[in-house]
Amino acid sequence: MKKTPRSTAKASPRRQQLDRYLAQVRHIILARQDANTGLLPASTAITVHGDYTHAWVRDNVYSILAVWVLALAYRHEDKAIATGLEQNVVQLMRGLLAAMMKQAHKVERFKHTQDPLDALHAKYSTSTGEPVVGDTEWGHLQVDATAIFVLQLAQMSASRLAIVQSADEVAFVQNLVHYLARAYRTPDFGIWERGHKRNEGVAEINASSLGMAKAALEAIAGFEPLPGQAPAIHVLADDIALARETLEALLPRESESKETDAALLSIVGYPAFAVDDPALATRTRALIVEKLQGRYGCKRFLRDGHQTVLEDHARLHYEPGELGNFEHIESEWPLFFTYLLLDAALRGDVAEAADYRGRLDALMQEQDGQLLLPELYYVPADAVAAERAVPHSQTRVPNENVPLVWAQSLYIVGVLLQEGYVSAAELNPLGRPPKREAVATCVQVAVLAADELVQGRLAAHGITAQTRAEAAPLRVRFASDLAALLAEAGASTALGLSGRPLHRIGSLATARAYVLGAETLVFLPSIFGPQSGYLALDNRLLVDAIGAEMATLRRHWP
Repeated sequence: MKKTPRSTAKASPRRQQLDRYLAQVRHIILARQDANTGLLPASTAITVHGDYTHAWVRDNVYSILAVWVLALAYRHEDKAIATGLEQNVVQLMRGLLAAMMKQAHKVERFKHTQDPLDALHAKYSTSTGEPVVGDTEWGHLQVDATAIFVLQLAQMSASRLAIVQSADEVAFVQNLVHYLARAYRTPDFGIWERGHKRNEGVAEINASSLGMAKAALEAIAGFEPLPGQAPAIHVLADDIALARETLEALLPRESESKETDAALLSIVGYPAFAVDDPALATRTRALIVEKLQGRYGCKRFLRDGHQTVLEDHARLHYEPGELGNFEHIESEWPLFFTYLLLDAALRGDVAEAADYRGRLDALMQEQDGQLLLPELYYVPADAVAAERAVPHSQTRVPNENVPLVWAQSLYIVGVLLQEGYVSAAELNPLGRPPKREAVATCVQVAVLAADELVQGRLAAHGITAQTRAEAAPLRVRFASDLAALLAEAGASTALGLSGRPLHRIGSLATARAYVLGAETLVFLPSIFGPQSGYLALDNRLLVDAIGAEMATLRRHWP
């Protein structure tokens, strides 16, 4: 039988459909990618709400996800196309890395101060990677933006993309870990960049930011970008544990001012999978759907005046009593249906995934032969009164920001997953969230005697203990010594970066053994440090402190 030449062979219907998605990605996303920096504009619109031609860190990471996932799909079909798409992904991620590395001095300051004015910028020039607004002219401290970059850097690297390529870049990524490590106590301006619900520019702790930071720390821990050439990325388990405790205490709220927020969809499901308690994740998602879901998408949060016809664009913030003006007429964002589509598909809920896919398809606007998702739908002025009287009754209209590339990208990712072009494992190569076994943890305590006199007194009470000298070849040192050793993690003379700040070392860190050269080191808990003054404590208080350390180990190990 004569073989048909490959160039003329008819592609299967499945391949034809995949090629149509490729054409969309090239037209909608890659056509906007800057050839020099690799960065993407958030959109092409310049409106009273902002210049969307700038490259937001968050939007860039979300926008390139469709390209990355499409590359994963083409690995099964056409490796040449897959390689080309992977190069686009690497170029963008390295473009973001380069833009942030130019601000290494800010990272160095911020890890000590957590001052919003020391924060990495949230957006850059698409064509140069340089800052486009001043430190005081924007709410740059957006923990989730830095965290989504670190999270997806880890995920994409796990899928065999070489994004980090030098020792200085490894050092910078390690410093991004230090940047995020205290997210549990760092108020930020959040995903919507304004902080408090009243748009006052007041930072607050946001669960969506904290959850993304927790996910980033978990994902990047132990990452080895350059095996044999640079150390692995080091993350202290105590930083993750503190993020977990704070996140679980805050949910299902978003923050002090926001009862809930659709941004939480990004941490209860894809891409962060940051909530360890499935029941809490389900409750948070259900609250979002109950309070925020409409026909055209989800509201960002209750009484959100952004881009409603009643908003005064000349003012940056609202008066306290003014929020009620926006009740029931908040703009609805199709973006959040993409999260719900992905969430349903990953849970294997075929009917729910199909429902959200249908809702999204109905919201598309046609431009130049392409079906595109607007940023949001708002209530027109002549329908405000009727919408207030009967919520969800009026026809809304799309704003002029079409497409919101971030939303279009997540839609394509959801469709590729729903239609089986990629698997959940490929979409999540690190297997997030990490499995935490629901078993009782037994904490074992080793007792060391300070000297032979103490050893003898302990023996008189039936307690066998070695001195530090007798514990050899193990070397027993103080927690402050571990802090000093970790202070070298991420140090780079070329970038002007020191390592980890000399913050207190937690019990999860001191409960491990460490290898340094030919030595094995173990460390006393911080409460037994030479500067802690534990001997001056009331004995009952000391016992309670030890009990608290053991409880932390039981709750958060491994």
